[in-house]
Amino acid sequence: MTDLPDPSEIPVVILCGGQGTRIREASERLPKPLIDIGGRPILWHIMKIYETYGFRRFVLCLRYKAWDIKEYFLRYRENSGDFTLNLGTGIPRFHEVAGCSEGDFEISFVDTGLMTGTGGRIGRVAHLLDQEHFMLTYGDGIGNVDLTSLLKHHVDSGDIGTVTGVHPTSRFGELNTSGSQVLEFAEKPDGGGFVSGGFFAFRREFLPYVSSDTDLFLEAAPLQNLARDGGLGVFGHEGFWMGMDTYREYVALNDMWAENRAPWKVW
Repeated sequence: MTDLPDPSEIPVVILCGGQGTRIREASERLPKPLIDIGGRPILWHIMKIYETYGFRRFVLCLRYKAWDIKEYFLRYRENSGDFTLNLGTGIPRFHEVAGCSEGDFEISFVDTGLMTGTGGRIGRVAHLLDQEHFMLTYGDGIGNVDLTSLLKHHVDSGDIGTVTGVHPTSRFGELNTSGSQVLEFAEKPDGGGFVSGGFFAFRREFLPYVSSDTDLFLEAAPLQNLARDGGLGVFGHEGFWMGMDTYREYVALNDMWAENRAPWKVW
């Protein structure tokens, strides 16, 4: 049995630099990772999932509307908590909130270029990945992924990289038919096999597969070459996962939160 590394020391890279063109209704005003679910950015929800499993070091790969993300965290206490302000001094006195632990987060903000591909963004933060392992995910997908089990699976496997496999939900209604008769209409059928849900775990040996090249995408040469070399494993996740890629998904995730049935709320 391999001892697990301390998750509080493992860097978690979150890809936050894209423009979110397929959810333009919201991303024209905000960068996609700041689009809210229940009044909190989806990025916050992602970080809270990691925090639940002991992770606290985050590396945010930024560019599109990067200042908005930096400002959110620079003014985090004002954004997320209550305070009393003395207008004479301009100094706020923050009210303590029971159970609020985000103060222990260590967040590195790195401008990785407006048009840089996902692989290039990783290459541009490689100097911050100072442990044997690092985690990686996208800034627009959430799920109740057991990150301790993911890390254990990754370490025990010996693979250089591990990707969380999820079952996609089709965007189209699926018809189960007999002749000209519809027997069943499934609005959101399970897509069957695994697709990548993000939530990666890597060893540092993966870094030579990426570079700082603008045109390098993680999902192309880096992962394809790693798979061909026999170094990419999969961690199957049978629970909830959803990407916030369209306005419809944005509405669905907010409805789940408002109705207190958000499966990703593991904290």
